[in-house]
Amino acid sequence: MRPLIGLFVTVDNDKTTILKSTYAHAISMVGGTPIVLPYSDSEEDMDRYVELCDGFVFSGGKDVEPKRFNEEQINDSLVIHYYRDEFEFKMFEKIFKTNKPVLAICRGSQVINVALGGSLYQDIPAQIPSDINHRQTEGQKEYSHQINVLKGTPLYELCKTERINANSFHHQAIKDLGKGLKLMATADDGIIEGAYFDSDRYMRLYQWHPEKIVDKNDYNTEIIRDFVNHCK
Repeated sequence: MRPLIGLFVTVDNDKTTILKSTYAHAISMVGGTPIVLPYSDSEEDMDRYVELCDGFVFSGGKDVEPKRFNEEQINDSLVIHYYRDEFEFKMFEKIFKTNKPVLAICRGSQVINVALGGSLYQDIPAQIPSDINHRQTEGQKEYSHQINVLKGTPLYELCKTERINANSFHHQAIKDLGKGLKLMATADDGIIEGAYFDSDRYMRLYQWHPEKIVDKNDYNTEIIRDFVNHCK
């Protein structure tokens, strides 16, 4: 039976739920059944979501509110969706009490890092000058820079190489890793591109967007497939 995968998607400040089809396509392509988890402030609804789904994808989107990692906003580059933050942080707390697999992409990796007590760079251009453009101008299905994969990590076991290509659509990034997370990959400028939870729990954090390039049928496809297989 195809596992049921709950997708956390954009919830704007009007509580409108917005899904980019790339996530649903990627999950379906490798054998999962995706469902969107709409915003709710009902504990009963949230508990039912957790019970219903076999695994969860925390997707990309706008910025995490700096107050959640004990900082004030440093500039006006941030766009914050307050209802989405509220919903996802509450849901992660509930999901973490289970052993259900979690895949986090871009903003999703930042949400989980903060939920586990970590911190973020609020704005890479302002805080870490780099030759790498982490908001690429290339098309969404194109690679823009390379990533260094640490040996002995789940990502290395998946792709069997220390250098892989990635796309890049972010201006925030993980600074200090949250409790229980271990480094898995970095960009050449030191920006964290991947992390995982150091236990038998399946929790993978990726800063780039493998779901946008899943049709290339390379390690990006295997990242999504590996997650869905663990949800079965």
